[in-house]
Amino acid sequence: MSDGSDLRYKRVLLKLSGEALAGERGFGIEPSVVDRLTDEIRSLVEMGASLGIVIGGGNIVRGAMASKEGMDRVQADYMGMLGTIINALAVQDLLETKGVETRVMTAIRMEEIAEPYIRRRAMRHLEKGRVVLFAGGTGNPYFSTDTAAVLRAIEMESDVVIKATKVQGVYTADPAKDPDAEFISTISFQEVVSRELGVMDTAAVALCKENQLPIIVLNLSDRGAVADAIRGERIGTLVS
Repeated sequence: MSDGSDLRYKRVLLKLSGEALAGERGFGIEPSVVDRLTDEIRSLVEMGASLGIVIGGGNIVRGAMASKEGMDRVQADYMGMLGTIINALAVQDLLETKGVETRVMTAIRMEEIAEPYIRRRAMRHLEKGRVVLFAGGTGNPYFSTDTAAVLRAIEMESDVVIKATKVQGVYTADPAKDPDAEFISTISFQEVVSRELGVMDTAAVALCKENQLPIIVLNLSDRGAVADAIRGERIGTLVS
């Protein structure tokens, strides 16, 4: 295993959407997708990266969407947080079978299945080479898992936030809807907000700007893309 001295970004917060775990089905957890994902995560650990992960819960329940359909927003958001915990446990299970030491830490206390999130304890896990899965969002309604990811990245003194999505990076418009959408390789935090590009929600981008924490947006389905990014290669879009 490498000591990570050759990495551009040694401590990384990887943000995955819940939908990424669902694969083509779009709902639930697709074992083959999680299998490939955990292979990638294991390779990052073997490279010597110190890794924290935040997974969304959109493959199980989307709080914001449920509230639009009449459900109480706070209740819907708590349901979404529980979805992130289910996803974290699924990823933890497969990582452990592959010999990767992990801890799930939750913002909502449930000691029977995971550790409560305590910053100093999380830092210690990372120092010992464990992958830490931060689940339960921030523990508060009205905050997205993007904001939770950036918050944990700052608390863990991460060098970068990598947002793994279904597209190659940031575009001038949604490439799935607009064939004329142009790829953007580098962009400032200010531009992302002013042009409403939807990389992450505004609160998350503002936190990154305030703390000078770069974001790399890349395609999760490109094998080795995350590994290339943390080595410092130009992959996806750099927001800084």
